[in-house]
Amino acid sequence: MRLRRTAIGLAANCLAAGWLAFATQPASAIDLLDAWRAAEQHDLEYSAARSAREAGAARREQGASLWRPSLQFSGTVGVANGDTATSGAQFTAPGLGSSNGVDFNTSINGGTATRWALQARQPLLNRERDANKRQLELSADMAELEWAEAQQSLMLRTAQRYFDVLLAAETLRVLERQQLAVERAWVEAKDRFRLGDVPITDTHEAAARAEAVRAQVLAAQTQLQLAQAALADMTGLVAPELNTLARQGDVNGEAKGGALPPAPALAEWLAEAKTRNPKLRAQLVGADVATQEAAKYDALASATLDVVAEVAQDRLSGSGDYGDASNRQNNALIGLQLTVPLYSGGFRGARQTEAQRLAEKAVTEADRGAQQIALQTRAAWLGLTVGAGRVAALDEALKASLARLDATHVGRKAGDRTTLELLGAENDAAAAELALLQARITLLLDRLRLAALAGRLDETQLTQVNSTLASPAAPR
Repeated sequence: MRLRRTAIGLAANCLAAGWLAFATQPASAIDLLDAWRAAEQHDLEYSAARSAREAGAARREQGASLWRPSLQFSGTVGVANGDTATSGAQFTAPGLGSSNGVDFNTSINGGTATRWALQARQPLLNRERDANKRQLELSADMAELEWAEAQQSLMLRTAQRYFDVLLAAETLRVLERQQLAVERAWVEAKDRFRLGDVPITDTHEAAARAEAVRAQVLAAQTQLQLAQAALADMTGLVAPELNTLARQGDVNGEAKGGALPPAPALAEWLAEAKTRNPKLRAQLVGADVATQEAAKYDALASATLDVVAEVAQDRLSGSGDYGDASNRQNNALIGLQLTVPLYSGGFRGARQTEAQRLAEKAVTEADRGAQQIALQTRAAWLGLTVGAGRVAALDEALKASLARLDATHVGRKAGDRTTLELLGAENDAAAAELALLQARITLLLDRLRLAALAGRLDETQLTQVNSTLASPAAPR
């Protein structure tokens, strides 16, 4: 029994130790896909777009219902007066013969009046109803296009905020490293000044640069906190550790996923943007909606034809000038109802003119939107194609800056370079490193923007960009 208890205790201790070790392990870094999936569940703008899409889907059902039969029941109860007077009537009754010139009078004062009616209607011809149905269907299509645009927008905004945090964190890291180097140079300058090896100006220059870098570090810390807050608002992830850009590979960002595929020719992008861009397609649908609005008030759209059927009963009972009385009337009807508005005071004509001008405005705005989309596509394509060369040039510039910094360090120790030259080399190397990082991020975002403009930004595109990221522990 004692051995069994000991074994159970050892097993419990091992489980507890394993759980404690698991719980104290740092959370793994998230990549771009993780951030995007979190944003899908947390972003408020995306949530609003989802609700708008669901509302748009309901409009399609509304349009279909316009041509279905409608059935309604109405009932009325109240207090009413009634007087009937009939003269010159013929009266006939069994055993009483017939009489001519008979008068019938009834009177009810403050009696109880009731009415009920059951009516069914099936539209046969109604141009305005046709236009309404088409508008609702187009509105549902527009909601789907806006949803597609919202999905692409979420990917773009997530990538932008993700890389904003990466850039802010890398800027802070580089500036902190530069701060340490400058402070070392400042201490060295003060020591060498005491030995009479350098003039006092070296210490002043190092002190000024140290304070300037310290101010930059404080600004970078603030920028990082703001970028993390913006990412947290979108994803619900509070200051997560992010994967970083892998440094090795070609200028397109070769990493564990390989080099990004080359971009097609500009003409292909422009053609796809013209036919597939969700925002532009939504504008074209909006122009169709405006055209249907104008069609409602056309002269041919004024007449309507419906099949109607109605069963109704009117009843009035009470007492009046001639005693108690009761009137009841039952009606049943089935037939066709034609409605032709003859004169509306000029409203229909004015409304049609307004709708036609608004339709022309919508078409013009769609054309202007196509021009803007084409210009944005051209700019993103040029940024992508030129950006690759720019990244290559900045990569060479960084190598040269680092080589210059190493040489300046050696020259400073040998007395061939001044403290000011060393500080300048430190600053240039830091600036070159940050410029390269910014250019690589811009290149990746231009690729995503170009895909979004062409209406093809999806998880595959996001995965390709995500392949350029590496774990923070990986060599960079």
